[in-house]
Amino acid sequence: MHASTGKLVAALAGVFLWEDEKVRDEELHRCGLELQALESVKNLSASSEKAEGQVETGWELVMEKKNFKVWRRPIEGSHLCEYRVLGSYNDVTPRQFFNVQLDTEYRKTWDALVLKLEVVDRDVNTGSEVVHWATRFPYPMYSRDYVYVRRYNVNVENNLMVLISRAVQHPGVPETQDYVRVHSYQSKMVIRPHKSFDENGFNYLLTYSDDPQTAFPRYCVSWMVSSGMPDFLEKLHTAALKAKNLEVGIYDYTSAVKSNDTKHQPSQDRLGDNTRPGQIYA
Repeated sequence: MHASTGKLVAALAGVFLWEDEKVRDEELHRCGLELQALESVKNLSASSEKAEGQVETGWELVMEKKNFKVWRRPIEGSHLCEYRVLGSYNDVTPRQFFNVQLDTEYRKTWDALVLKLEVVDRDVNTGSEVVHWATRFPYPMYSRDYVYVRRYNVNVENNLMVLISRAVQHPGVPETQDYVRVHSYQSKMVIRPHKSFDENGFNYLLTYSDDPQTAFPRYCVSWMVSSGMPDFLEKLHTAALKAKNLEVGIYDYTSAVKSNDTKHQPSQDRLGDNTRPGQIYA
């Protein structure tokens, strides 16, 4: 009761409560464990194609491509599904792939669906950011917008990179009639280099759920998500290749990372001004 009352007071006062909304250290840690569990099953039983998605019960394999597999499972108490993608690339470095996901300015150039994408708030204690993202949806649906908090971490000792995003309400980004606001959204990406952060090759695990608030039947929404996700990943991969080939300059969000100290996030040293964190990296 006290927590909800505090949120209501904060909302009325136009204050964003970072302590309540931030992505916590234990969430970053759990992401790494999920990928490690899948890798363990894969190594123990390379012939078992279904085993990789069955570390937790209820996952159904719905798509298999050369570089990735997609599973889904129903979200309890909802008409929606959660999706899991396990994949790998051998022609781009983990650092490039990670930076391309975080660089909001660069995404505007390679993702034609983006209508708006900007960081609207930052937390100096954890390096978390609040992002406002507006995107086109297939005709005849209206465009959607998302307000989400994201936090990233590079764990040098355990050779992992993690990015977590989830929907929040922020007083600086009220709902408008321009877009349909998506209130339920979560994305978790964890990357493990095959060798190092700057050598080609890595595995990744993406877990994703989203309520686009459409009137379409569940199977239509499932088809849109499961078909749209591979398309997005391929665009992301192509954008990372362009960065690798020095065709573009992107910001290096990993440059300040010295250890796996999650209290010292990569962007924390660079939050003294309103510019984008990081330095040019290509």
